[in-house]
Amino acid sequence: MPSAYQQSSTNPASNLDFFNIPQSFLLQIGTASILLLLITGKTTVRALEAIGEASEELLRGDRLPNLDFPEDSETNQT
Repeated sequence: MPSAYQQSSTNPASNLDFFNIPQSFLLQIGTASILLLLITGKTTVRALEAIGEASEELLRGDRLPNLDFPEDSETNQT
């Protein structure tokens, strides 16, 4: 009769047939990638805010030239 208790495998989940990857190394890679992702995200947000402010300054109304529109009486005469 098979026993209800099964022995757990002594091989960790990251153990492949040909090489063994330590869990601390996987943790270091994961931590570094998350930190790099956070830094890249903050830099991207700052760059997009700067582009938005620059385009707002470019399209500000007080820097646009004044256009001479014809008066209503001039358009009715034609």
